[in-house]
Amino acid sequence: MSNHNAVARQLQERLAELLQRVGKIEGDLRSAHDRDWPERATELQNDEVLEGLDEMSLREVRHIRGALKHIAEGRYGFCATCGQPISGARLTAVPTAVTCVQCALQ
Repeated sequence: MSNHNAVARQLQERLAELLQRVGKIEGDLRSAHDRDWPERATELQNDEVLEGLDEMSLREVRHIRGALKHIAEGRYGFCATCGQPISGARLTAVPTAVTCVQCALQ
């Protein structure tokens, strides 16, 4: 794991940001709606957007946790499909990547 400490730190920082965002979004979604119908319609539309952001954030949380697990287990940087190393450029661009470019395109 020593050669991936910087990546792990970055992923942990991003994870903390996402968990904070998810908490705020979920709090906003639980808040009471206005009784005024036009205002309520706008709030419901906003809720749909928030739900989409929540889903995207939670998906990224899962990917980050998976990458952190791979780092801890010494499997980070190796393709889950073919077992070959994932290029450094791909990991720089997508630190949570679990497949090499070739396998990702298949």
